[in-house]
Order: sequence, then C-alpha cells, then structure tokens
Amino acid sequence: MTNAQTTGESSPEARIVLFGRDGCHLCDDARELVRTVAAEAGALWREVDIDAAGGAVLEEYGELVPVVEVDGVRQGYWRIDADRVRRALATTRREP
Repeated sequence: MTNAQTTGESSPEARIVLFGRDGCHLCDDARELVRTVAAEAGALWREVDIDAAGGAVLEEYGELVPVVEVDGVRQGYWRIDADRVRRALATTRREP
C-alpha cells in the first residue's frame, strides 16, 4: 500500500486516515478518492493496512473497510463520499 501524500504509518500530521486492506476493490476506490481530495485541500493523509496492524484495529475495522477518518472522526465506510470528506476537512481542525 503506497500513498503519494503520506508521511508514514505513524504520522501525527495526517488529517485523513484511510483504513483498508490489500485485495479490496472498494479500498482501491477510496484510496483514489482520498488521494484526490487530500491534494485539493493540501492535506496530508496516511493509510493503515488493518491486516498488518492486527489486534484491535483489525477487530474494529475488519468488516467495514474502507473506512475514512478526518481528524479522528469517522466520515464513512464501504463507499466513501468525497463531498463529505471535503466538508469535514473544511470544518474540522486538529488540536495544536
């Protein structure tokens, strides 16, 4: 899983987090959507492979992927709405 606008799995600066897994066609669609919306907004994003993360992450997101969060707030799962992600980026802010 590679991302053009990520600073790595542990990046605290990423406003958008995509939870997904390899071999998931909806995750592929969500990745392209997130890549586009993040570029438009100038926002950093990162992707978490739930299978590699395992444990609580796999338990929480296993049946829902892809899942997109903006500033720690879930914005959607399965089929991601680009406009909802854009609105979240415009209205939520990360605490300093």
